[in-house]
Amino acid sequence: MMPDIPVIDAHVHLWDPTQLRIPWLDSDPLLNHPYLLSSYREQTQSVPIERLVYVQVDAAPQYGLIEAEWINALAEQEPLIGGIVAYAPLEDGNCIQSYLPALTRLGSRIKGVRRLLQDESDPAFCLQPGFVRGVQLLPAYGLSCDICIRASQLPSAIALVERCPDTAFVLDHMGKPEISTHNVDTWRKEMTALAAHPHVFCKVSGLVTEADHNHWRPEDLAPYIEHVLHVFGEDRILFGGDWPVVLHAAPYRRWVETLDALTAHLSEVARRKLWAENARSFYRLE
Repeated sequence: MMPDIPVIDAHVHLWDPTQLRIPWLDSDPLLNHPYLLSSYREQTQSVPIERLVYVQVDAAPQYGLIEAEWINALAEQEPLIGGIVAYAPLEDGNCIQSYLPALTRLGSRIKGVRRLLQDESDPAFCLQPGFVRGVQLLPAYGLSCDICIRASQLPSAIALVERCPDTAFVLDHMGKPEISTHNVDTWRKEMTALAAHPHVFCKVSGLVTEADHNHWRPEDLAPYIEHVLHVFGEDRILFGGDWPVVLHAAPYRRWVETLDALTAHLSEVARRKLWAENARSFYRLE
């Protein structure tokens, strides 16, 4: 199955390692070469993609503004790129008030920021006072906050959103549940607690790379997707392709077909929200 309605992909990466220093690619031979919009178009040509949201690629921090400038310049030529989630050093607290103006001066395509948390050794990294303050400052600049964590960091994420009630959040990749080990119970409880905060949305993305890359089946993903649909409801879920990282576990088309089949029971209105309208609303796409 394939969606028969226009799709907004709320989570796409593009990169050229010859232009940006992206250290984590050094140990990833599959991904350590350019993945540009031409390749994305080629691999998604069977999917009715209307727009995409670019999400920062965890380049070396000193390249954060350079990355945002690069993708923004590309977006001026490529209307498929509707929004940009850029890097910001949120842990710098009040000092970020000198960084965010430089970022937002790039224009209205800058919709939000992300400071990757998934590889921090301290599970409470996002609760240090500077980080909390940085997140609290985002609304003043019209920016949302993407949260990218592993399932073990969900308790800290819950505490963060409680301390930042005026900031719009979206959880990337459903909090990266441990699908390969079928460890669902704790994740389910903590996702219920996170979803209780109405200023938090959730991307239905990145699941196949948390499952067994070579042997995953749709039924492995089903209980996780079902729970997110239940606790976040139809108004706070967004489709994300997570291209090209998804290629570790599936072609883009297979992920889309799987999600379409697992959500086929939704109403037409709910399907439109999942595949496009919630992303359009959350990221304020023109």
